[in-house]
Amino acid sequence: MNIINRLKGKVVVSVQAMPSEPLYLEKCMVAMMKSVIKGGAGGLRVAGARDVKNAKHLFDVPIIGLTKPDIIPSNWQEIVYITPTLKEVIELVEAGADIIAFDGTMRERPNGAKLEELIKYVKINNRISMADISTLEEGLNAEKLGANILSTTLSGYTQFSQNRGNGPDFELLKQLVDNTNLPVVLEGRIWEPEEVDRAFELGAHCVVIGSAITRPQLITKRFVQRS
Repeated sequence: MNIINRLKGKVVVSVQAMPSEPLYLEKCMVAMMKSVIKGGAGGLRVAGARDVKNAKHLFDVPIIGLTKPDIIPSNWQEIVYITPTLKEVIELVEAGADIIAFDGTMRERPNGAKLEELIKYVKINNRISMADISTLEEGLNAEKLGANILSTTLSGYTQFSQNRGNGPDFELLKQLVDNTNLPVVLEGRIWEPEEVDRAFELGAHCVVIGSAITRPQLITKRFVQRS
């Protein structure tokens, strides 16, 4: 069955941790993956070759792979750091990711890398490309360059989309659904089951949830800092 079709109507869980966090240990990441799959996750979004390989070995669900630096730079809103160059794409392809996720914005990439080169390489290797974007313009550009899936992942996390509020960007989701011909994923700041329902009502292909499920430090903070 087509990988994209397998994701339709599913909740995908992002299982990620930074190297400085306790859960980054390999056994912890594997345990978290097993837990969310047991809970019904229809796919996994994981960072780095290590976790992609483990996910592909253990589970028969679509695996979305990406890379991030070990330390997120202080100017993270202004730079491309999610799977930024062909080098990282090659690592994810070799690790076995079904879908390669990358920053799909129109910003300058490190080492002169070009977005179209990344998309072309993914296609040549018979994988699915997922463009993480923050605006409609970026989504339209990624579609033009040949991306297979658009995701609202970066909404609120770039200098072009800083004032998007505390919840999911349903407005961007609707814009992408109405103005592109690609499957659109809602990702970012999803905390309530009702928000998942609304995403599907607006035409989301699938929904990716991370922090609300797999980042205990942030979940705890929400209860401690209740105001």
